[in-house]
Amino acid sequence: MSKDRSAPPPGSKPPEKRDKATAYAKGLGLLVRREHSRRELGRKLRQGGYAADEAAEALDRLGAQHYQDDERFGEMLVRSRAAQGYGPLRLRAELKSHGLSDARIRALLDAAEVDWGASAAAQLRRRYGAKAAADQAEKLRRAQFLLRRGFPAATVRGLTHADVDELADESD
Repeated sequence: MSKDRSAPPPGSKPPEKRDKATAYAKGLGLLVRREHSRRELGRKLRQGGYAADEAAEALDRLGAQHYQDDERFGEMLVRSRAAQGYGPLRLRAELKSHGLSDARIRALLDAAEVDWGASAAAQLRRRYGAKAAADQAEKLRRAQFLLRRGFPAATVRGLTHADVDELADESD
């Protein structure tokens, strides 16, 4: 006789009768998996059906216990994205979307100690190899690639020798 695997274990409550975890417990569970910004964690709790005041209380408690820390989240994100080959403009936009202040973002990017020029050059080599661009169209393609990854126009211009201002004209 085969055992019915869909039936709940003996002594457990049926799914509709189980108690919903508190916002604090849910937030802590999310933070165990990975760092979250305060804004992101609050959004996830509200989407999970928790009341705004219960979510805010849980966020305050998690922050007071240093389980949730926007500074630590920002450092982790900058380290991770810089290692993936993204530029400072992309990082600034992503950190801003997570609710970090401009002053904090500036401090995080300054503390990162990343050579953005070398990072952009490495991304260019990884994508296109060591061979020089054959024509102006190829230079523009390479420049667009670096701009999409979030590198400043001056860095892109220096590496690709493309007139980056032409790219803005093409996108209009």
